[in-house]
Amino acid sequence: MGQSVDLMGADGFVLPAWVATPAGAPRGAVVLLQEIFGVNAHIRSVAERFAASGYLAVAPALFARIEPAVELGYGPEDMQAGMALKAAVEALPAAGVMPDIQAAIDYAAQHSGRKVGILGFCWGGLLSWRAACTLRGLSAAVPYYGGGMTTADEVARKPLVPVLAHFGERDPWIALAGVQAFALAHPEVVVQTYPADHGFNCDQRGSYHEPSAVTAHDRTLAFLGQHLG
Repeated sequence: MGQSVDLMGADGFVLPAWVATPAGAPRGAVVLLQEIFGVNAHIRSVAERFAASGYLAVAPALFARIEPAVELGYGPEDMQAGMALKAAVEALPAAGVMPDIQAAIDYAAQHSGRKVGILGFCWGGLLSWRAACTLRGLSAAVPYYGGGMTTADEVARKPLVPVLAHFGERDPWIALAGVQAFALAHPEVVVQTYPADHGFNCDQRGSYHEPSAVTAHDRTLAFLGQHLG
C-alpha cells in the first residue's frame, strides 16, 4: 500500500505526494505526473502497478499551489473543474510547478538509490516532456498523450534524456498530423501511436482501450528497464 508524504520545492513550498514502495529493493524509481483530475484513484493505482513491477513510484500533487487535495472523477463537471485548475497552474509565474516535479525527482532518487524516470498522462504528459528537457536527475521520460506537446513552443524543446512518447491516433485533442510532425522534428524520441482515443490508458474513462493500454505499458516497462536498469 502507498502512503502520502510531504515534499518541499526549492522555493520552500510544501506539497503532498503519493508514494508506492516495492516489496523488495527498488530496481529504479518513477515520478508519475497526474492528469487534470488530480492524484486520484487512477493515478494511485498506476503507482501501485509500478511498485508491483519493482519501482518506487512518486506522484506529486501538482494542483497543490492552487487548491489542496484535488481528487476528481471523469464526468463533464470534473473535466471543467480540472481544466480550470490546469489553466490556473499554467498561469503561475515562470517556474510554475517545475520545482515541485524536481522535488519529486529528488525524493525518488534519494529513497530508491537508483535511477529515476518520469511518466505523465494528458497534462502530466506535457509536464513530463518539459521535465525531460529542463530538469536534473532523470534518466528517461515517458509522456502519454501529452496535450500541448505538439505545439511549436514545445516541439522546439530538446530532451536531455531518452524519451518514449505514446499517442492515440483517434485523439480529438492531439491531431495525428501534429504527432507526425513532432516525430519528424525529434527523430531521437521513440514515438508510438495506437488505434485509440485520448486517455486510452485510464480504465476509469470511457476512452479506455485495453489492447493499446497493455501494449503501451509493456513498451514502457521495457524502455524503463533499458534506461533505469
